[in-house]
Amino acid sequence: MNPTFSAFISKALRFVLLLVFTLLLLAGAWLWLTLHFSYSEGERSGYLQKLSKKGWFCKTWEGELAMVTMPGAIPEKFKFSVREDATAEKINRLAGRRVVLIYQQHRFVPTTCFGETEYFVYDIHEVDDPLIMRQ
Repeated sequence: MNPTFSAFISKALRFVLLLVFTLLLLAGAWLWLTLHFSYSEGERSGYLQKLSKKGWFCKTWEGELAMVTMPGAIPEKFKFSVREDATAEKINRLAGRRVVLIYQQHRFVPTTCFGETEYFVYDIHEVDDPLIMRQ
C-alpha cells in the first residue's frame, strides 16, 4: 500500500471519529439542557381523567386532565407526562377527583423516551369542590 494513501486513510478515519464523538457530545448536552431547564412552570386544575404507562421500549406515564371553566361547559383536555413513579402513584390515588397539577414545560426534548408531551407533572394537590356533595 502507498504510504501517502495509508496516511490519508488514517487522517480521514480520525476526522470521522472526531466528528461522530463531537456530534454525540452535542446531542448529549442538548438532551441534558432540555431536561434540566424548564421553559415555563405552572399549575392546571381540573378533573383527572386518566393516567397510564405507555410505550414499546421507553415506558412513560401519560395522563389527561379535563379542565372545566363552568359546570356544563365542554372540557378542554390537558395532556401531560410524569417522569417519577412516586408522583404517578400519587396521581393514581386521586383519579376522578378535582385536582391541581403542578408542572414544568420542557420544550424541544429530542425523544419521546422521557415523555410524549412537553408538560412534565411533578406534584399534585386535591381541591375541595363545594359543588360535589360528599357523604
